Amino acid sequence: MIEFARFADYAPPVIGAVLAGGLIGLEREWRGRAAGLRTHLLVSLASCLLMLAAMSQGDWAFEALPDENIVTDPTRMAHGVLTGIGFLCAGVIFRTGFSVHGLTTAASLWMASALGVLFGAGLFGLGAAGTLVTVGILTGLRLVSRMMPAKALVDAEVCWRREDPSPEPEIERLFHSVDPETRHDRFELVEQGRLIRRSWKLKAGTEDQLKTLAEALCRMEAVTAYRFDPRDD
Repeated sequence: MIEFARFADYAPPVIGAVLAGGLIGLEREWRGRAAGLRTHLLVSLASCLLMLAAMSQGDWAFEALPDENIVTDPTRMAHGVLTGIGFLCAGVIFRTGFSVHGLTTAASLWMASALGVLFGAGLFGLGAAGTLVTVGILTGLRLVSRMMPAKALVDAEVCWRREDPSPEPEIERLFHSVDPETRHDRFELVEQGRLIRRSWKLKAGTEDQLKTLAEALCRMEAVTAYRFDPRDD
């Protein structure tokens, strides 16, 4: 028989988990990340529900064997939840050239799961504090980083025809004019061997620098295609 009276006991942790996942998910949704509001909500809620189930193992529909003493350990559920969420986090992480994208979103998913576990365990103060600190890190520190004279990591790809004289030395001089520490990445033959594609990793301080690079590459007759991929988690 369903114990409707216990619904009131389940409401606070569920509401707390939904609010925590929603606040973190809103920030990720606003940034246009692959895992946004709904994903973070579901991760936090699922973690909370599983933890509530583990905390209520005495109510499960099973009978102990005669003369057997059943000892439950809810922390095992927490370990399983936080380990399992790693597979979901791996789905939002991808590599482009030297740069790895999605680490911040993966960390926010893992945090949403951890907060759901805290609310499910009844640690409302710790869960609320963790939610506020997490949202503060995702929003406040981004504003701080924008005020710092930081440079964005950029993956640059350039293609040219295989039979034409290689414009690679000129391209490298162009990239080194923006970042003297420009590094090489991949060497590839594409389009059935008709094109050579080269990749570099460099740092650009402003969008104007990328526009200048793009205009210079457009003026190179040998260049058939290029792509700049700024890193932004």
